[in-house]
Amino acid sequence: MPRWVACQGPDPVAQLAAMGAHSIVSDAADGSPITSLAAGTGGSGVRAGGPVDNVALGLLAGTGPAVGPFRVGSLTAVGEVTLFNAAELRRLTGAPADATHAELLLHAYARGEVAAADGMFVLAVSDGGSLVLVRDHVGARTLFHATAGAHWAAATSLRALRDWPALDTGLHLPAVTSFLTFAYLPGTDTFLRGVHEALPGRVTTRHGTRTFWEPREETDERSPEAHADALRALLEDATARRLPDAEPAAVLLSGGVDSSLVTALAAKLHDHPVHTYSISFGADLPNELGYSGLVAAHCRTEHTVLSVSGQTVADRLEGTVALLDSPVGDPLTVPNLLLAEAVAATGASAVLNGEGGDPVFGGPKNLPMLIFELHRDDPDPDARARTYLESYRKCHGDLPMLLTRATQEALAGAPPLTDHVAPYLRPGPMRGLLNQLLHTNLRTKGAHHILTKVERLTAATGIEGRAPLFDRAVIDHAFRVPPRYKLNGTAEKWILKEAVRDLLPATIVDRPKSGMRVPVQQWLHGPLRDLGHDLLLGPTARARGLFRPDTIETWLRREGTLLPRQGGKLWLLLTLELWLRSYGL
Repeated sequence: MPRWVACQGPDPVAQLAAMGAHSIVSDAADGSPITSLAAGTGGSGVRAGGPVDNVALGLLAGTGPAVGPFRVGSLTAVGEVTLFNAAELRRLTGAPADATHAELLLHAYARGEVAAADGMFVLAVSDGGSLVLVRDHVGARTLFHATAGAHWAAATSLRALRDWPALDTGLHLPAVTSFLTFAYLPGTDTFLRGVHEALPGRVTTRHGTRTFWEPREETDERSPEAHADALRALLEDATARRLPDAEPAAVLLSGGVDSSLVTALAAKLHDHPVHTYSISFGADLPNELGYSGLVAAHCRTEHTVLSVSGQTVADRLEGTVALLDSPVGDPLTVPNLLLAEAVAATGASAVLNGEGGDPVFGGPKNLPMLIFELHRDDPDPDARARTYLESYRKCHGDLPMLLTRATQEALAGAPPLTDHVAPYLRPGPMRGLLNQLLHTNLRTKGAHHILTKVERLTAATGIEGRAPLFDRAVIDHAFRVPPRYKLNGTAEKWILKEAVRDLLPATIVDRPKSGMRVPVQQWLHGPLRDLGHDLLLGPTARARGLFRPDTIETWLRREGTLLPRQGGKLWLLLTLELWLRSYGL
């Protein structure tokens, strides 16, 4: 996968060359270019009189969306940029008609109009001797940064920073407990000590960040019909702008309302055939194929069902986990990659998905939190945040019996896990509890789990994963809709369903969300059994000393709890172990 790297400090060209970068361009503090060279040609970015604190930008090996370095006026940049409103941005900025998407975004940056861009992007800009990082509104693409001595470096590849000789890094222990609590890493943490993730909707420099977009609660008391009509128009626009040009559209179709509405909109709006893709784990297991098949027939798509066996998951798990900058405790990771490969094999350039409906419009896990609030008797302001952590039902409550004593002692001074979510669950941009919960989901799970997983796995196959429900204008509208229209009694995502009711069979619109039923327990006691035992109880894991072997042995025997939930916990541990090994940690 192609990625870019950037560095600010003395002799930054040498730093990038050490990370394996090529096509390096270095700018002086006044914005003038010093040198342009390929790594290993001997250029140093040094002017007469000694090293200059300047900026260098370069690409890592590979082909794909990373472009640069390129210049607009006095600015130099590298980036991974896909815009969905290029024509609008071209009119706003006055950019030339032949400007690429990356150049358009740099024009917008120069005019202070980054917020007007709609798309998937990360950009590094050399601006007057400073390195400036820009990440898109919702986090569809990801980047990382770290400081080593006088140097500040950034990369869209976590491995590039891990391999940076100047950086003294290693396992960031608090990330372990975060992952076991959330099944992903929220916020700026990574598993590498001293390496941080840039937040979405932010412009980041060595000295801090500024926000260019954050959703806000601006309740509009129009009728539900008016809100549904406005939302429908925005959904059509978001989907239309993400459809590929002059080729069939591909959509991942689970059979739930979110992926179904994207399928229906694509079928209505696209002037080429629509291909849909679903997963089967075997006819003898509960599945949603009846629903996805119904939608495919209703929308007249060319439908493909991909059968995924437990043995295939076992064979592909290690390689799939290694593609991610952070492990994701989602057992659909391998099936997601297989779907992306199936789409890519057709020659498609992009695939649409229904991700975003739950975090933006009020899906599962909000009702338990609202019930807690109704019966709350704990005055502690962080009680809500603790309940939110527990609602994930991962390993949070098991940490005392899972972590070794040495690990717990090493974590004694770590910030509380509630710090990741507590700021979103207090009055601020969002006043009401439901919107606070949705804001939390958007800025944590959306940016650091859903979108980053989709981006890394689709990029690995050479295509783009596009999510119309994560569209900026759709999100802004969602936070204008009164909460009672999003969660209408016990009807979740009510306004979203009303906006597309005419497009889909009532069976699809009104069915309760069940989620993809993944046979994790079956896999762990079948094709993944030996791998799980060997990895989790083997010498490498024991030498790392993070977890108590007796607890893991109990879970592997399916003991220790009244309900058989060990499968999900073991999946987290197995995914983490494979990821740590792939990064040499």
